[in-house]
Amino acid sequence: MKSKEAQQTPAIQVLERMFALLDVLASHQDPVSLKALSEATGLHPSTAHRILNDLTIGRYVDRPEAGSYRLGMRMLELGNLVKARLDVRDAALPAMRELHKFTHQPVNLSVRQGDEIVYIERTYSERSGMQVVRAVGGRAPLHLTSVGKLFLASDDSPRVRAYATRTGLSGHTRNSLTDVGALERELAMVRQRGIARDDEELELGVRCMAAGIYDDQAKLVAGLSISAPADRLEEGWVVRLKETAAQISTALGYRA
Repeated sequence: MKSKEAQQTPAIQVLERMFALLDVLASHQDPVSLKALSEATGLHPSTAHRILNDLTIGRYVDRPEAGSYRLGMRMLELGNLVKARLDVRDAALPAMRELHKFTHQPVNLSVRQGDEIVYIERTYSERSGMQVVRAVGGRAPLHLTSVGKLFLASDDSPRVRAYATRTGLSGHTRNSLTDVGALERELAMVRQRGIARDDEELELGVRCMAAGIYDDQAKLVAGLSISAPADRLEEGWVVRLKETAAQISTALGYRA
């Protein structure tokens, strides 16, 4: 079912027609003829021509040759402005709150900085029954965290081994992965499943699961994770976690 917002149409008819033309142009890599645009939108050719002419004046549409059209440079300029102003935290926070309502456990947003992850946002409540040790701004080694493993899994083997050499893969608990071979096997499973886990590797009594957040260039820019007491982390949350991460990625311009 479409949302109420998706069902709404512009109050001004010419804007509705303009949006329809732009959507058709956006769906084609090559220039589109006036005839094809008219057929795709249901607009009379003269009506489509008038609107396209005005869009061309504003540089929203280009006319590479007589009778054909494509999106113009002004669209690229505006798109770059939007991208520059997108903030992964702002895009993620509403979805994080919904995920927290679903799990009643802390939901974390983290990014990579060098050989560590940095927590940049968290939603939690006292009902989780878990004390939050690492506050927003806190750091943790990549190989000991679920989000960190997502970033390591996006690296090739030489980079993973270079990370292991630099850090020495020091451990925090008896469950920590301190052997590069074991870490590489874990990362292979992360790539296969699209989900990463921390099985009491950073803190005893705490388990986490994480999914990646991607930008419009399909680059991993952040990780979304659920933390819970070890005996309360539910496997049924995986689907909802992936859906939420995908929702945030879409808000950042990612297209699968």
